Amino acid sequence: MATAGGLSHLDANGHAVMVDVSTKPATARQAVARGRVSMREETLDLILSGTIKKGDVLAVSRIAGIMAAKKTADLIPLCHPLPLSSVRVELTASHDRTGVEIEACVGTTGQTGVEMEALTAVSVAALTLYDMCKAVDRGMTIEAVYLARKTGGQSGSYERPEAGAAPTPMA
Repeated sequence: MATAGGLSHLDANGHAVMVDVSTKPATARQAVARGRVSMREETLDLILSGTIKKGDVLAVSRIAGIMAAKKTADLIPLCHPLPLSSVRVELTASHDRTGVEIEACVGTTGQTGVEMEALTAVSVAALTLYDMCKAVDRGMTIEAVYLARKTGGQSGSYERPEAGAAPTPMA
């Protein structure tokens, strides 16, 4: 329900409101977000050898991402608290791009989507990785956090085009 200026999070007076989704049907919804942390080759080697002093960087970052998805409504104003049916966070070392690729896949059956939960999972996993490795590489960069695809809901499916093209909704 769009109101002031066509924005759904504003009422007729321009005040922020939480969107009423009570009349929307519950449907299966899924969102996939991606991002990466680039770093020095030496830092990636330390992560993979398990010699970062704070512990298993990939495991801790994965758990942090999962926990963050579950807490998204506590972090993002006006975001609906959702009963998540699944959260998967994968972190993959990339020697050719010198960093760690992060992907989060979040699912629910509900009245609103899980895009914010997937994006939050990737962001917090990346921040956790940075925190665990900052003593050896403060020059790491969190890059390209984006929604890769989503399914379900009234707006249908969306898939971000590869090769840097501008994202467009799919019918």
